[in-house]
Amino acid sequence: MMLRSFVGALPLLVLAGLTAAPAVAQTKTLTISWWGFNGDKLEQIVLKPFRAQCGCELVFETGNNADRLNKLKIRAGAGVDLIYLTDSFSQIGVKDGVFRPVDRAKIPNLEGIYDMARAPQGAFGPAYTIGRVGIIYDSAKVQQPPTSWKDLWRDDMRRSLSLPGITTTAGPMTVLIAGSVAGVDPYANPKATFATLAKLKPNVVKNYNTGSELVNLFSTGEVKAAIAQDFTLAQIQAAVPTARWAQLSDGDFATLNTVNVAKGAANPDLAHQFINFILDPKIQESLAKNGVDAPVATAVQLSPEEASRWTYGAAMVSSLKRVDYEKLNAAKADWLDEWSEVFGR
Repeated sequence: MMLRSFVGALPLLVLAGLTAAPAVAQTKTLTISWWGFNGDKLEQIVLKPFRAQCGCELVFETGNNADRLNKLKIRAGAGVDLIYLTDSFSQIGVKDGVFRPVDRAKIPNLEGIYDMARAPQGAFGPAYTIGRVGIIYDSAKVQQPPTSWKDLWRDDMRRSLSLPGITTTAGPMTVLIAGSVAGVDPYANPKATFATLAKLKPNVVKNYNTGSELVNLFSTGEVKAAIAQDFTLAQIQAAVPTARWAQLSDGDFATLNTVNVAKGAANPDLAHQFINFILDPKIQESLAKNGVDAPVATAVQLSPEEASRWTYGAAMVSSLKRVDYEKLNAAKADWLDEWSEVFGR
């Protein structure tokens, strides 16, 4: 297990020849498992002020969702106090029993966040940010802006789309979209769902697996539209200023980043204190204004320009579709095989 600390360890002073030494107060340590993105900004906005508040040391375990969750499972929920995960992975953590329910009385700032974010997985941790999966398109090349998911199947989209890979956060939502276009339940009728997805294949140039890969596909002109998460929009617009987020009548999908208290947390009270801290409206506003995360605190006020990059505002949040990750995770292995049949040939 690789742990990385933003704070150096205090030197150990060994004084020879003394029969006794004064007791030294033990510094509390909060161990957090997260991705490690935006480290400099998070240090200034969150970590430095939280250290000042708690008088504690912060230690970090970094990596992707799957690796970090697997480590927590191997350790039976021990080794870290808090873990950041996307909601698809935190649902696995709930199922595997590696989190403890949160004590909502210790997180008063929960009262000031969107309903969707308060208890996305029942008794467990909240979402600290909400994103969207929708369609990004180049308005200079797409003459008729997409207004529905089914527009991806249009003839004028031939050889011009990119889809997220099935193992990405947004990938399985492509299957849900195909089921909706087919008019079937994708869980109950995967055959019709993937037959409809196969009809989309002539329009697809490439499946991407990272945001940077998608940015490159737009900037080189290889694609003019894609199913994507909204955090990629600003990056794509920096390369292609005519890129736009489609306004879909049938709605975007919600993606939630959650924070949970590990079952074997050594400092659960400190973990609750940290969750409450990151949900503070002032912290949430600073994170949004500095391009780190969309706010879930309803009191956050952003300018139109600041808000344009984020899932922001009660109207937008309430319009999002939630994904049943318990059902999706159960179906994902079979979907992976079906996806390979369509796109692997």
